[in-house]
Amino acid sequence: MRYFIKLAYNGTRFHGWQSQLNAVTVQGTIEEKISLLLRSAISIVGCGRTDAGVHAKEYYAHFDFENPFPKNFLHRLNWVLPNDIVIYDISEVAPETHARFDAYHRSYEYHICFDKNPFEIETTWIYPHREELLDIDKMKAAAAVLMEFEDFNTFCKTNTDVKTTLCEMKRSEWIIDTENRRLVFHISANRFLRGMVRLIVGMCVNVGIGKVSIEELRQALINKKPLKTPYSAPSQGLFLTDIRYF
Repeated sequence: MRYFIKLAYNGTRFHGWQSQLNAVTVQGTIEEKISLLLRSAISIVGCGRTDAGVHAKEYYAHFDFENPFPKNFLHRLNWVLPNDIVIYDISEVAPETHARFDAYHRSYEYHICFDKNPFEIETTWIYPHREELLDIDKMKAAAAVLMEFEDFNTFCKTNTDVKTTLCEMKRSEWIIDTENRRLVFHISANRFLRGMVRLIVGMCVNVGIGKVSIEELRQALINKKPLKTPYSAPSQGLFLTDIRYF
């Protein structure tokens, strides 16, 4: 039988989602604890990869197991998992359902805060320069340009073994949260490339401080080439927030 897991995690102390040798990852941690409780070697498949330090407010994975679960399995699983990870639900699905390949919509948020806050240092990029140096209107214009394109090779990390750099962009916009003095970037697509969102946020910030022009951005996307001054925003401000399935 196949089961879907709905979960969330703070990625600060993990080397990303995917299991790695000699590194603590979200996938590896969950597999270890599930295998312990079920007394069977369990492999889980996630809905996507997140880099080291990136968080997920909503994440799905699946695994296969043929025997009945032990009593109070969900409660016991949460008890043995570290506080960085919470499992909201485990539900049986059709045997062919796939956490990664059946997802048609993914959304991320990126948070930039302008005030030093020790309680958000792990989950927000506390912008180290003066707020007024950022031209937010230009950042909004840069985000809007992305909606005109479908090939995002410009924002794909090198040495990536993807077969295509095409993505169906559904949302790309900056929202100003004046009450909390922060900027929140919202982006949604059917899929994302490795490092894509952090590179896009970094581009928008560079546009906002005048290092990259809107025309340079547009030409890079047209030519499917990296920007001359690529910049990847810090990982701690990034959240995977919404996964949708057929």
